[in-house]
Amino acid sequence: MIEHLQDKIFTTISEIADKHQQACYVIGGYVRDLLLKRPSKDIDIVVVGSGIELAGRVAKKTGKNTHLSVFKNFGTAQVKTPVYEIEFVGARKESYQRDSRKPVVEDGTLEDDQNRRDFTINALAICLNKDHYGELIDPFNGLTDLKNQVIRTPLNPDITFSDDPLRMMRAVRFAAQLGFYIEVNTFEAIGRNKERINIISKERVADELNKIILSPKPSVGFILLEKSGLLKLIFPELDDLRGVETKDGVGHKDNFYHTIAVLDNLSEHSDNLWLRWSALLHDVGKTRTKRFDKKLGWTFHNHEFTGMKMLPDIFKKMKLPMNEKMKYTQKMVLLHMRPIVLSEEEITDSAVRRLLFDAGDDIDDLMLLCEADITSKNREKVKRYKGNFQIVRRKLKEIEEKDRIRNFQPPVKGDEIMQLFNLPACSLVGEIKMKIKDAILDGIIPNEYDAAYKYMINIAAEMGISPTTK
Repeated sequence: MIEHLQDKIFTTISEIADKHQQACYVIGGYVRDLLLKRPSKDIDIVVVGSGIELAGRVAKKTGKNTHLSVFKNFGTAQVKTPVYEIEFVGARKESYQRDSRKPVVEDGTLEDDQNRRDFTINALAICLNKDHYGELIDPFNGLTDLKNQVIRTPLNPDITFSDDPLRMMRAVRFAAQLGFYIEVNTFEAIGRNKERINIISKERVADELNKIILSPKPSVGFILLEKSGLLKLIFPELDDLRGVETKDGVGHKDNFYHTIAVLDNLSEHSDNLWLRWSALLHDVGKTRTKRFDKKLGWTFHNHEFTGMKMLPDIFKKMKLPMNEKMKYTQKMVLLHMRPIVLSEEEITDSAVRRLLFDAGDDIDDLMLLCEADITSKNREKVKRYKGNFQIVRRKLKEIEEKDRIRNFQPPVKGDEIMQLFNLPACSLVGEIKMKIKDAILDGIIPNEYDAAYKYMINIAAEMGISPTTK
């Protein structure tokens, strides 16, 4: 820790603070991560006095590659260097209104500032003033909680969570990110205060969800959300997948636990946030499509199509981006059964071409999702599926190299069809293009211009259309 504090940025802050007789401390996440030996470039500095004034002096001292941003309304300032982002704030104490997480802020002491922190492990502070340089101030035994991997609030958890309900999501997020345990009384307080989450903006909730999804083992976070009762409030469509129903002695797997197992599997191979969202949502349509058939047992026919159709409403409600990221997730949810079906049947070139056409450049992501979807405890079944997926991958590569379908563009364009047959823009032109595309995907003709042109002339003749000249 002392070695890190020899960094020029800390010694500079120390010299300036002492010169102007300001008590200052590095506090919060940077101290926590320093003690956990996790790399961090975000530094929080709390100043007894004006944080904005100290930030301005530090920015001036550190030179031309430093950028200063001042946020007067919040009493904070940010100094951005080529290496660090340093947030300066005056020590403060807070009080809250029942219907808002925005506090009434007053100037305070270091003790006041530590009291307002969310968790003991985030209340640790290190003095930067010369007389006590490097001294750790730990009023809530946060160091012990770090060693024991425990998340607890510094003060009464009911007050902590009622004041700022987003802290409940942060507790779950830290548990997932760090692999820590939420102390029993703290966790029970989340359950007691869960309804308070409704005053938090959807954007802030989504931000915490994204961080949980990107954690090393996301299932930790989602199990905590479910056990605390938060999941039903913030993500009811996922919560609805919980449970096993039995009829005539036949049950189905718990689709919630299957889903988070798939997410964990995928997380071992990809950090792509939207592919991880696809894993979380791949079976979301099963609740609406669940049926019991006396011969077949439980079925979820077309759950991938239903799930894909549900996504715009889910994304809109959760304030997730309604752009190409949603469309990508829709594509993954819609197609996630296709490679599985291919792996169970005789693999035809035509089926592989159509999968390549529909998945395009996202085929590799789709295959990762499908392989993550194997959660059976039957080792032989898992081994067989994984072996079959290798065959599918090999076939995809062979077809792609031979037929160049991944980014398929029709060899004959619509304008050329219209000009050749003297047709206006109409459904007939689209029909001809579709027949050419199907012929290529079915392997009737190669993906080449000459073959497509000749095929077009023949199908046009069958439709009673002849080339014309102007």
